[in-house]
Amino acid sequence: MTAQPLPWSLHPQLSEDTHPVASWPLCELRLMDDDHHPWLILVPRVADATEITDLDAAQQATLMQEIDRAARLLQVFRPQKLNVAALGNLVPQLHVHVIARFHDDIAWPKPVWGMTAARPYSMEALVERMRMLRSRLESGDA
Repeated sequence: MTAQPLPWSLHPQLSEDTHPVASWPLCELRLMDDDHHPWLILVPRVADATEITDLDAAQQATLMQEIDRAARLLQVFRPQKLNVAALGNLVPQLHVHVIARFHDDIAWPKPVWGMTAARPYSMEALVERMRMLRSRLESGDA
Protein backbone atom coordinates (compact mmCIF):
# COMPACT_ATOMS: atom_id res chain seq x y z
CA MET A 1 0.00 0.00 0.00
CA THR A 2 1.34 3.44 -1.01
CA ALA A 3 1.35 6.19 1.59
CA GLN A 4 -0.95 9.05 0.71
CA PRO A 5 0.63 12.53 0.71
CA LEU A 6 -0.40 14.73 3.59
CA PRO A 7 -2.98 17.38 2.73
CA TRP A 8 -1.96 21.01 2.72
CA SER A 9 -1.99 22.81 6.05
CA LEU A 10 -0.71 26.19 7.19
CA HIS A 11 2.63 26.11 9.01
CA PRO A 12 2.06 26.82 12.74
CA GLN A 13 4.43 29.82 12.72
CA LEU A 14 2.55 31.44 9.83
CA SER A 15 -0.71 30.75 11.61
CA GLU A 16 0.62 32.40 14.78
CA ASP A 17 2.16 35.44 13.04
CA THR A 18 -0.61 36.32 10.57
CA HIS A 19 -4.34 36.97 10.21
CA PRO A 20 -6.48 35.57 7.35
CA VAL A 21 -7.61 38.14 4.80
CA ALA A 22 -8.86 36.13 1.80
CA SER A 23 -8.65 32.79 0.05
CA TRP A 24 -7.58 33.16 -3.58
CA PRO A 25 -7.44 30.46 -6.28
CA LEU A 26 -3.91 29.34 -5.29
CA CYS A 27 -2.98 31.16 -2.11
CA GLU A 28 -4.21 32.03 1.30
CA LEU A 29 -3.77 35.79 1.68
CA ARG A 30 -2.76 36.76 5.21
CA LEU A 31 -1.84 39.95 7.03
CA MET A 32 1.41 39.89 9.01
CA ASP A 33 0.76 40.90 12.61
CA ASP A 34 3.26 43.75 12.56
CA ASP A 35 1.91 47.28 12.80
CA HIS A 36 5.25 48.68 11.59
CA HIS A 37 4.46 47.86 7.95
CA PRO A 38 1.47 47.04 5.74
CA TRP A 39 2.64 43.46 5.07
CA LEU A 40 0.83 40.67 3.27
CA ILE A 41 1.80 37.00 3.05
CA LEU A 42 0.68 34.70 0.25
CA VAL A 43 0.79 30.99 1.07
CA PRO A 44 0.17 28.62 -1.87
CA ARG A 45 -2.07 25.72 -0.87
CA VAL A 46 0.33 23.14 -2.29
CA ALA A 47 1.37 20.37 0.08
CA ASP A 48 5.11 20.12 0.75
CA ALA A 49 5.99 23.16 -1.41
CA THR A 50 9.08 24.91 -0.08
CA GLU A 51 10.31 26.66 -3.24
CA ILE A 52 8.59 28.37 -6.16
CA THR A 53 10.16 25.66 -8.32
CA ASP A 54 7.98 23.11 -6.48
CA LEU A 55 4.97 24.60 -8.27
CA ASP A 56 4.04 23.54 -11.78
CA ALA A 57 4.00 26.14 -14.56
CA ALA A 58 0.30 26.94 -14.16
CA GLN A 59 0.69 27.35 -10.40
CA GLN A 60 3.71 29.61 -10.90
CA ALA A 61 1.72 31.79 -13.29
CA THR A 62 -1.16 31.99 -10.80
CA LEU A 63 1.26 32.84 -8.01
CA MET A 64 2.65 35.75 -10.05
CA GLN A 65 -0.89 37.01 -10.71
CA GLU A 66 -1.71 36.80 -7.01
CA ILE A 67 1.54 38.59 -6.05
CA ASP A 68 0.53 41.35 -8.47
CA ARG A 69 -2.94 41.48 -6.91
CA ALA A 70 -1.47 41.71 -3.38
CA ALA A 71 0.89 44.48 -4.49
CA ARG A 72 -2.03 46.40 -6.00
CA LEU A 73 -3.98 45.88 -2.78
CA LEU A 74 -1.17 47.56 -0.83
CA GLN A 75 -1.26 50.59 -3.16
CA VAL A 76 -4.03 51.95 -0.89
CA PHE A 77 -1.19 52.88 1.51
CA ARG A 78 0.69 54.80 -1.22
CA PRO A 79 4.09 53.21 -0.53
CA GLN A 80 7.33 54.51 -2.00
CA LYS A 81 8.40 50.89 -2.66
CA LEU A 82 6.99 47.39 -2.56
CA ASN A 83 9.25 44.57 -1.39
CA VAL A 84 8.46 41.05 -2.61
CA ALA A 85 10.38 38.10 -1.21
CA ALA A 86 10.18 34.34 -0.74
CA LEU A 87 12.85 33.52 1.83
CA GLY A 88 11.76 30.51 3.85
CA ASN A 89 14.92 30.41 5.96
CA LEU A 90 12.98 30.01 9.22
CA VAL A 91 9.61 28.77 7.95
CA PRO A 92 10.18 26.23 5.17
CA GLN A 93 6.61 26.27 3.84
CA LEU A 94 6.51 28.28 0.61
CA HIS A 95 5.19 31.75 1.33
CA VAL A 96 5.71 35.12 -0.34
CA HIS A 97 6.01 38.42 1.51
CA VAL A 98 4.61 41.58 -0.10
CA ILE A 99 5.52 44.59 2.03
CA ALA A 100 4.67 48.26 1.57
CA ARG A 101 7.75 50.36 2.33
CA PHE A 102 8.14 54.03 3.11
CA HIS A 103 11.18 56.30 3.29
CA ASP A 104 10.32 57.03 6.94
CA ASP A 105 9.62 53.45 8.08
CA ILE A 106 11.70 51.97 10.91
CA ALA A 107 13.89 49.85 8.63
CA TRP A 108 14.30 52.02 5.52
CA PRO A 109 16.26 51.42 3.33
CA LYS A 110 17.24 48.04 4.77
CA PRO A 111 15.10 44.87 4.68
CA VAL A 112 12.45 44.67 7.42
CA TRP A 113 13.77 41.40 8.86
CA GLY A 114 15.71 41.67 12.09
CA MET A 115 15.51 45.45 12.37
CA THR A 116 13.17 45.46 15.36
CA ALA A 117 10.67 43.16 17.04
CA ALA A 118 7.26 42.98 15.44
CA ARG A 119 4.68 45.27 17.00
CA PRO A 120 1.36 43.38 16.99
CA TYR A 121 -1.70 45.34 15.93
CA SER A 122 -3.98 46.65 18.64
CA MET A 123 -7.45 45.16 18.27
CA GLU A 124 -8.78 48.47 16.93
CA ALA A 125 -5.95 48.86 14.42
CA LEU A 126 -6.32 45.25 13.28
CA VAL A 127 -10.06 45.64 12.73
CA GLU A 128 -9.47 48.84 10.74
CA ARG A 129 -6.63 47.36 8.64
CA MET A 130 -8.72 44.25 7.81
CA ARG A 131 -11.75 46.40 6.98
CA MET A 132 -9.65 48.53 4.64
CA LEU A 133 -8.11 45.53 2.87
CA ARG A 134 -11.37 43.60 2.50
CA SER A 135 -13.23 46.70 1.33
CA ARG A 136 -10.63 47.23 -1.39
CA LEU A 137 -10.90 43.57 -2.40
CA GLU A 138 -14.69 43.72 -2.56
CA SER A 139 -14.60 46.90 -4.64
CA GLY A 140 -12.45 45.17 -7.26
CA ASP A 141 -9.60 47.66 -6.90
CA ALA A 142 -7.16 44.83 -6.23
